[in-house]
Amino acid sequence: MSPNRHSMQTPIAPWQAEVVADILERYRKDATRLVQVLREIGEALGELPGKVLAKVGEELKLPYARVAGVAGFYHFLELGERARYRVLWSDNIIEHMQGSVALCEEMCRQLWIEPGRVSEDGLVSVGVTSCIGMGDQGPALLVNGRPVTRMTRERVGAMVEAIRAGAPAESWPQEWFAVDDNIRRRDLLLDHPLKPGAALAAALARGPAAMLEEIRTAKLRGRGGAGFSTGEKWLSCRDAPGNARYVVCNADEGEPGTFKDRVLLTRYADMVFEGMSIAGFCIGARQGLLYLRGEYRYLLESLDAGLSRRRAAGLLGCDILGVAGFHFDIEIHAGVGAYVCGEESALIESLEGSRGVPRSRPPFPVTHGYLGAPTTVNNVETLAAACLIAENGGNRYAAVGSGISTGTKLISVSGDCARPGIYEYPFGVSVAQVLTDAGASGTQAVQVSGPSGICVAPDEFGRRLAFEDLPSAGAFMVFGAGRDMFEVARNFAHFFAHESCGFCTPCRVGTSLVSKLMDKIGAGQGSPYDINELFKLHRLMQSTAHCGLGHSACNAVVDTLNKFRPAFEKRLHSLEYEPAFDLDQALSQARQMTGRDDAGAHLGNEQ
Repeated sequence: MSPNRHSMQTPIAPWQAEVVADILERYRKDATRLVQVLREIGEALGELPGKVLAKVGEELKLPYARVAGVAGFYHFLELGERARYRVLWSDNIIEHMQGSVALCEEMCRQLWIEPGRVSEDGLVSVGVTSCIGMGDQGPALLVNGRPVTRMTRERVGAMVEAIRAGAPAESWPQEWFAVDDNIRRRDLLLDHPLKPGAALAAALARGPAAMLEEIRTAKLRGRGGAGFSTGEKWLSCRDAPGNARYVVCNADEGEPGTFKDRVLLTRYADMVFEGMSIAGFCIGARQGLLYLRGEYRYLLESLDAGLSRRRAAGLLGCDILGVAGFHFDIEIHAGVGAYVCGEESALIESLEGSRGVPRSRPPFPVTHGYLGAPTTVNNVETLAAACLIAENGGNRYAAVGSGISTGTKLISVSGDCARPGIYEYPFGVSVAQVLTDAGASGTQAVQVSGPSGICVAPDEFGRRLAFEDLPSAGAFMVFGAGRDMFEVARNFAHFFAHESCGFCTPCRVGTSLVSKLMDKIGAGQGSPYDINELFKLHRLMQSTAHCGLGHSACNAVVDTLNKFRPAFEKRLHSLEYEPAFDLDQALSQARQMTGRDDAGAHLGNEQ
C-alpha cells in the first residue's frame, strides 16, 4: 500500500517523531543501517506509514523512493498500519502434513476474518509465511514475531479468546512459546564442552597464519550447502587488497525444513561468536556481523546478552585476551523476512541497508564484500566447527568423516518420523541410517537440503550425506507412503514463486509460471504439454536466472517428476492441451447482472 501525497506531507505526531529521532540517533543516522532502523521503528510504532518513511529519508538524506522500496521488499516490514495481533502460520509442507491448513482455517472462522486480511476493527490479521524453522514441533506460527509451537484445535480456541479479550501476547501461557532443541544425536560439535575463550586462546597461541593453516589442514568446507573450502575463503580474504576486513555470519536459515542454526544459536551461541572471532584473527578483521533471520527475532535479546558477557570477560573488544593489537567486536543485524538473503551477496546488500538483491559476480565478497571491503561470509555451523579445529588441531578434525568431506554434519530431520529433531553424524552417513535412527518406516521419499536440494527415492536410501554424494545444507524432510508427492512439489513451487526477489525476468516470471502450471495440473486441467513446459522452464531458469534461487527453483518439481511421475499423470485427464482459464465461466457474473442465461449468452452458442 503506497501512501498518498497528503499523508506524506502531514507531520508525524510528536511521540512518533521522538521515537524516530531516538532510533536514528542510536544508529548515528547511518544510511547503511536503514533496514535495522525501519525494523525498530515498525516494532516501536506498530506501523510504517508514508509520513514516517518520508521523515526517515529526510534524516538519512535518502530519497523517499529508496526508503519505501526497501520497506516494501521485506515481508515483515509491513507498510501502513498493522493489526494489534499479526498471526502468521508457517506454510511449509511439513506443517501442512501436521494439519496447519485446517487449523488456520479454523482460526479464521472463529475470528470471522478472511486469510490475509486485517479485521475491520484492526485487532487481528491471520495469514501465512514461509517456513519459520519449527518443523520439528509444528504446526507452528508467529504472533507478532514470536513463535508458538505445537498448535492444536484447543490451543487455537484459547488463542482466539485471548485475542478477543485484548490480552497482551506477553501475558499468554508461556508453554505456548516453548521452543525445544530436540537434539537426538550428538557427535564432535554438539558434545563439545563449552568453555568460552578456550578455543580463541588456542588460536591466539598459534598465531593467525598457523591457525589459518590448521583450518586448511582440517579441510573444513562451508556447511551452508555449497561446500566451498573455508580455508581458501579466509586466505583469499586475508590477502585481498584493502585496509578494513569483515567477518559475516550467515544466520539467515531460510531453507524450508532446516532448523539446526536455531539450536546452535540457542544452545551454542558462544561457539558461534568464538568462531567469528577466530576468523577475524586469521584474516585481520576488526568487525563481525551476524545476520539473524527475521523468524528468529525472538533470540535477539539473548544473543545480545551473550555478546555483553563476552565483552565483560575480555573476549571481545580491544586487546582480546591480552594480545596487543587484536581488536574485534560483533554486532547483530536482524533480518525482516526474505529467503533470498541467504545468498551471501544479497545478505551483504541487506546489511548495507538495501533491498536483498543478489549481486553480479565477480567480484566476489572475499575481495569486494561489505562496504566494498574484503569480507568472509560463513554459515553458523561452519564457524562453530572452527572452534573444534582451534582446540584440537586440523589433523584430528580431518580424521573424522569421509575423506573429502571432513568432520560432522548437523541434520534437521522432520516429517513422517517418530523422533524429529537435530542429528549430528560424521560425513558419510547413509540416508537409510538417518531414517532408522529417526524412527521412520514406510518412507517413500526424502527431500535432502530443502526445496532447492534433491528428492531421494527408496532405491537411493543407500546414498551418503557428503559433498561427494548428497551435499546438504541440513534439511532432511521425510515423506511416508501415504503422502502425495505432487502436493509436496506444488508447495515447493509456490515457495519459490513467493520468495523470488523479482530482479531478473527468468526467475520472476519463471517461478510464477511453474506454480501456475502446478495449480493447473492439480485442478485436473493439465496435459502432457504442461509437463513438458515444466521441464523447459527448468532448463531456462538454470541457464539464465541471475542467482542460485532461480537456478534451483525447479529442482524439487523436476526431481519429483522423474521419480514419482504417476503422482502427476493421475491428474491428467486429457492428452490434448487445455487452457486453464475458462472464459465462458468468467462471463457468468455478467450473465447474472444482465439476467441472461440463454444460449446466445454463452460462448460457442452464438446465433
